[in-house]
Amino acid sequence: MPPTTHSQNPPKQTTSITHAKKATHTFLTTLTHPPSQSSPQSNPLSPLLKTFTTHPTPLIHEHGHPALAPFLGRDFIGQSGVQEYFTTMGGLLGIRGMKFEDEGGWVVSFLEDNKNEDGGIRVGVVVRGWARFFVKGGRRHNGDGDGEGWDEGFVYRLVVCPEESPEEGDGDGEWKVQEYRVWADTGAAYLALRGELGGLERGK
Repeated sequence: MPPTTHSQNPPKQTTSITHAKKATHTFLTTLTHPPSQSSPQSNPLSPLLKTFTTHPTPLIHEHGHPALAPFLGRDFIGQSGVQEYFTTMGGLLGIRGMKFEDEGGWVVSFLEDNKNEDGGIRVGVVVRGWARFFVKGGRRHNGDGDGEGWDEGFVYRLVVCPEESPEEGDGDGEWKVQEYRVWADTGAAYLALRGELGGLERGK
């Protein structure tokens, strides 16, 4: 687990945490209520991609065994990786009623990134959420025409930082998500993708 935030934060840390919280709100809002597309040809993931950094390189990892689903247990790296993750996951699963705990429930921590030569500032944010997931085009269907579905609680751990200039390496740009790590019910996803979840729930 990330270290807890100190009760007494220097001004720089307090400002960074404020920026990180704002970026987190932007990401969660875009995830749950994506803006309408300006044209049919535009990339539907473009608003979400804009909430992730380009420099430093973004990373997505949903924890779980990679044999359970193609979006589990592997690193999706870079802007292309971000798009691949959401395209892969979104092609298999649909989501309804996604909601997150209020900001007061977040675990926020100020991080010192020793890997960056410029000592770049990063902030960790842990958020809990809930949603109804369902399989697109599953073997079994309910009255709405969806595949098997389940209600789930999940946890996100975000690392948020300012966008850097690739030429100068400074971190004075807009704050965005650099790392997005997910812990969710991978067993339910695996069974639902195989069309076996409903039978298990009915005791068959």
